[in-house]
Amino acid sequence: MLIKSFIHTSKTPEDLAEAFARQLIAWINETESDSFHLALSGGKTPSLLFSLLAEKYTHSMPWQKIHWWWGDERMVAPDNAESNFGVVNQLLFSKITLAADHIHRIRGEANPIEEVKRYGLKIKSLVPEKNGWPVFDLIMLGLGDDGHTASIFPDQVQLLESDEITAIALHPATGQQRITLTGKVLNKAKRVTFLVTGASKAVIFDEITHQHKNAVSYPASHIHPDGELHWFVDEALKESI
Repeated sequence: MLIKSFIHTSKTPEDLAEAFARQLIAWINETESDSFHLALSGGKTPSLLFSLLAEKYTHSMPWQKIHWWWGDERMVAPDNAESNFGVVNQLLFSKITLAADHIHRIRGEANPIEEVKRYGLKIKSLVPEKNGWPVFDLIMLGLGDDGHTASIFPDQVQLLESDEITAIALHPATGQQRITLTGKVLNKAKRVTFLVTGASKAVIFDEITHQHKNAVSYPASHIHPDGELHWFVDEALKESI
């Protein structure tokens, strides 16, 4: 499969957040549609991005276009420190004016069986489709130390091939319940971006991007979007390879 893949390297995580913010604005502005469907990820690097957007891009980001979704969420209340929505709300949403009906959070406090169905139907009702699958304009992802992405873990690779839009996942160590977008949804996106920083991710990043035989066990290595794949990384990662 021929993948349109790009690697963007920044000096520091802060520089990476800046580079990604500028690229995000460009992608949104070049979209002809009035809506830009963006699925967010958790993690330290996205947190830098959310803070930067609030501090520096309040007046230059086309906020009115963006529909905010999440690639995965822990089944916790929105004010819990582990909530992906809660982090974005604290660092970004609370500091800008947004249309409430453009924020589509996963209700981590709800019953997971009911919520996974509700969220999947919500996506289906609002995100444009192609061949029966929702097509996000951009899905942000992270890379776990075990090669997981979103909440698709190495022991739950069946979620990569699920015919559902959303699924319940379990953290392999803690058993914590989560809701995640499935692999087919991730791979239907117009663009997927991985934001990865630090030397600890260097080996796994290298194995995935060079299609090493070990990489097949990493869920992140199976992300081959129909559109473009972008890796935003820092020098600490690149220099450790």
